[in-house]
Amino acid sequence: MEITTARVRRAALALALGGAVALTCDAVLAGLPHEGPGSPAPGPSAAPSGPAPAPGAPGIGDPLMPLDGNGGYTVRRYTLDFDWRAPATPFEAGTTISATATQALSRFDLDFAGNTLHKVTVDGAPAAFVRDGDELVVTPARAIPRGGTFTVRVTYTADPTQRRQRSDAIREYGWVPTPDGTLICAQPDGAKLVFPVDDHPSLRAPVTFRITTPPGIRAVANGRLVDRAGRPGGRVRWTYDSEEPIAAQLVQVAIGRFTVLDSTGPRGLPVRDVVPDGLVADTEEQRSLTPEHLAWLEKRLGPYPFRRYGVLVGDTDLPVALETQSLSVVPKDDLLGDRVDAERNLVHELTHHWTGDSVAIRRWSDLWLSEGHARFYERLYSAEHGGVGMEDAMRAAYEQHDQWRHDDGAPAEPTEPTLFKVMRYDGSALVLYALREKVGDETFDRIERTWVTRYRGRAAGTRDFVALASEVAGEDLTPFLTPWLYGPDTPPMPGHPDWRVDPVED
Repeated sequence: MEITTARVRRAALALALGGAVALTCDAVLAGLPHEGPGSPAPGPSAAPSGPAPAPGAPGIGDPLMPLDGNGGYTVRRYTLDFDWRAPATPFEAGTTISATATQALSRFDLDFAGNTLHKVTVDGAPAAFVRDGDELVVTPARAIPRGGTFTVRVTYTADPTQRRQRSDAIREYGWVPTPDGTLICAQPDGAKLVFPVDDHPSLRAPVTFRITTPPGIRAVANGRLVDRAGRPGGRVRWTYDSEEPIAAQLVQVAIGRFTVLDSTGPRGLPVRDVVPDGLVADTEEQRSLTPEHLAWLEKRLGPYPFRRYGVLVGDTDLPVALETQSLSVVPKDDLLGDRVDAERNLVHELTHHWTGDSVAIRRWSDLWLSEGHARFYERLYSAEHGGVGMEDAMRAAYEQHDQWRHDDGAPAEPTEPTLFKVMRYDGSALVLYALREKVGDETFDRIERTWVTRYRGRAAGTRDFVALASEVAGEDLTPFLTPWLYGPDTPPMPGHPDWRVDPVED
């Protein structure tokens, strides 16, 4: 089985990168056992005027995570059905995916890890499926024509104890337990532990959440509560709509004993905080600062890009906060200590809603654009509100920049294990600081507002940013930004000829 699976992976990966291996993949998969129903009846032959149906690629070919996302289709909507029962207890779940084929498909992949599969259907008909690592390979009863719409339904038993580990700032991700329930931290690719998905930060689709809970337990999710309906035995089904397309890593489902607190921000923006019942009073002082944070960022980046915002207080040992769309999750300890530290975390996650959530990254190597912007404005806000001065923070980062390049790669040259190392945070904020020193405050502010306006609701990458900055500044900034973003050595800091980089230690 291991040898056969490896052959499938090599063939499928070659297809993702442009190899002509469709027949090889089909032949190999034909010999694998199926986890679900028997093999479906063969699909109809392709029309003579079009290409023969072929497998969709198992990934979009991102150099750092080549199997993230999938080829051959575009997701139009996810609908998640969770029948949650008790903390750390498996429960029945289903995911419905509405999609459009971008090629004639003989089969396609979904990103899905763990959980116990029950059944897969395509347009209501049973489909064959196999597990191949973190890929769920689905063969429909009939081939799907290019441009055709189709609906996939996957039923399974979800395991809310599933988590994975990283050695960078993320540490643990996936399902995160709480004393009376759970929440989700899916970054970078943990959504596949929760539901079958097309999982890459550049890929987005609306999500409908239908979560059934026991009496006295509340479910919350991204977006707006659209229905709350009673079920037998006092259970309740909560239905949320994400309101906007959302990347898989930004999906949030939290279940527990929560108090939901509604207020308003600038221009009447709805603000919804979700707080464990026992933490409402203790976290109120820091949570109440959100309207001020929104107003401060709107002056610099323009209107908040979504229909609502709020903070989900995590009653967990979660090591980091996360910018889950419209409802940032912030660990309780971040809100129970020093105000300066709390505001840094709150502003960081809120900034992501402009850069990272609204303007998504095109590839994982573009992560510096997301984390660097969030750290830059976090530092800038903190410097104006009792924290370390901006110049002091950036000089400290400059001194360590060669060491970070040595250890973690240049800002736009991460490896998969070093994605969320300090270079993508303070090291990338330093690139933006250098740009501001180069072009001046006024031009820098115009670059930033143009960036989040032009690419709102879209994915963009490093080349896009360099081109846009050059356009707004009226000069080609490629020669300036390239050494900052790539390579082993930190360039001189404009306006600070006395700044020095510390020697690198192996």
